[in-house]
Amino acid sequence: MSKSEFAQAYTERMFPDIAAPAGYIDPEFEILFDNFAFDEVITEEGRNVPAKDRFLAILATLVGASAVDEYALMLPAALNFGLIPDEVVELIYQAVPYLGIGRVRPFFKVTNKIFDYRGEAIVDSSRSTITSESRLEKGVEKQVEIFGEAMRNSYQEGPEDIRHINKWLANMFGDYYTRKGLSVAHREMITF
Repeated sequence: MSKSEFAQAYTERMFPDIAAPAGYIDPEFEILFDNFAFDEVITEEGRNVPAKDRFLAILATLVGASAVDEYALMLPAALNFGLIPDEVVELIYQAVPYLGIGRVRPFFKVTNKIFDYRGEAIVDSSRSTITSESRLEKGVEKQVEIFGEAMRNSYQEGPEDIRHINKWLANMFGDYYTRKGLSVAHREMITF
């Protein structure tokens, strides 16, 4: 089996400066993987998604799997396909409340190193849209927008001993889902 023309062109666009992505040590596996991931998945009729969505999903999956090395390989490819630094950083922000800072911190570090190496710059360094005083209200609004009116007072409901968790959840929506840089749909996709 040989690499398809489409997979070859796609990988050359993802990794224009190298013959093969770092980390591949088995040529037969590279062909098998690239033909599937970078041809069949992308060209399957009726199943194709925009490159931005694909790369957000790939990067989010790698963050969720704590796959730092593969993330470091795929981040430049995502940037080569038009993902912008602000979107990448927002993806990492979005991961923190779900995965914890201990699992996410390495991704901040590798992202910053890659941005520095490539000369990439954050366009909008302040993407927050809330204040300490408005985060709960804005978080509740975002929960209602996504899940419906039943969320309006959920932070005040439930057993008293765990009600604070509902409030923290509403605050999390205020802290993260209201930020600029990614749409709510993209935030939900990468969270999933």
